[in-house]
Amino acid sequence: MHPRKIALVFGTRPDTIKLAPIILELQKCPRQFSVVTIATAQHRHMLDQVLKTFGIRVDHDLNIMQPKQSLASLTSRAVNALDAVLEKEKPDMVLVQGDTTTTFIGSLAAFYHRIPVGHVEAGLRTDDKLNPFPEEMNRRLTSAIAELHFAPTITAKNALLREGYARESIFVTGNSVIDALKIALQQDHRFSLRMLDRIVSQKKHIVLLTMHRRENWGKPMRGACCAVQRLAREFSGIDVVFPVHLNPEVREVVYPILDNLANVHLIEPLSYVDFAHLMAKSYFVITDSGGIQEEAPSLGKPVLVLRSVTERPEAVKFGTVKLVGLDQNRIYKTAKKLIESRPAYKKMASATNPYGDGKAAQRIVAILKHYFAFTKKLPSDFKIP
Repeated sequence: MHPRKIALVFGTRPDTIKLAPIILELQKCPRQFSVVTIATAQHRHMLDQVLKTFGIRVDHDLNIMQPKQSLASLTSRAVNALDAVLEKEKPDMVLVQGDTTTTFIGSLAAFYHRIPVGHVEAGLRTDDKLNPFPEEMNRRLTSAIAELHFAPTITAKNALLREGYARESIFVTGNSVIDALKIALQQDHRFSLRMLDRIVSQKKHIVLLTMHRRENWGKPMRGACCAVQRLAREFSGIDVVFPVHLNPEVREVVYPILDNLANVHLIEPLSYVDFAHLMAKSYFVITDSGGIQEEAPSLGKPVLVLRSVTERPEAVKFGTVKLVGLDQNRIYKTAKKLIESRPAYKKMASATNPYGDGKAAQRIVAILKHYFAFTKKLPSDFKIP
């Protein structure tokens, strides 16, 4: 039987991070699979850093990013560019990851060519079409197209079952972000910024902060920044490290409020390896990111999430993540308690990580081997511990 061609479509830093372990695992199986990597480059600079980290070569770089691009213009450029590549390559399956515009458009372009789609990190839901925006609808639309659903958790699987997707098409694999994190932390590492080495060496409590979400731009983000400002002024024993997103909508809010505070460090976005190692050194994390809600619990780091709802409820249920929304007082009081109360901190830090054991990529490749009839059955140790 000839190798099956698997095309993997990615465009942002998060989806590239989560597909990287799967690409590497597929490349170990040249008799069964040939791999085609397609980058829309929805986020150019951040994407290139990840590709270098994992040693991944891009076969088709569509480079569709434009300054201040709208969702509509991004969508139209992506679907036209992907259509041409799929027509040329004619893969046997397209794999997409997560909830980005690249994810949905990659699925749609594959559907137009009657190519089956595998959706990595399928089944995450908030049941609010506008939150997160546009990611919730990207996920739902991708699910409607996908042939195989690689759900990271039982909760995600149950969401897909409730929506009527066939049980035999859904597989619980764990989240490949844990695979990627393990790869990153295994590397011998020195921070690219000397400032970070100095901050870590001081052995103060590092609070890692990230904010970028579209629905939080403007007033909500200002409230979060004001809460962090209060914390920094009250607690000289913490260092807040904030890799600030490149989007001007973010920077125009962040810098006027948080710049010029001695223990708040506004830095440029970090490489994935730098970020992973900084997260491992942090005391806790404040974020509106989705992926960090999965990564930080695997490192025993409490996470305060700057959202009112999350499509990742498992960590909230187990207690390692708390939703604090964008209310300034709530953010401040919850973070203050983690700083002042060791029992409160320990309770969150020791909570269960629900996102798997770092073998999601192995499971996904095993499923693909079974799907394409290279193997008759899945391995006996397939279930997540």
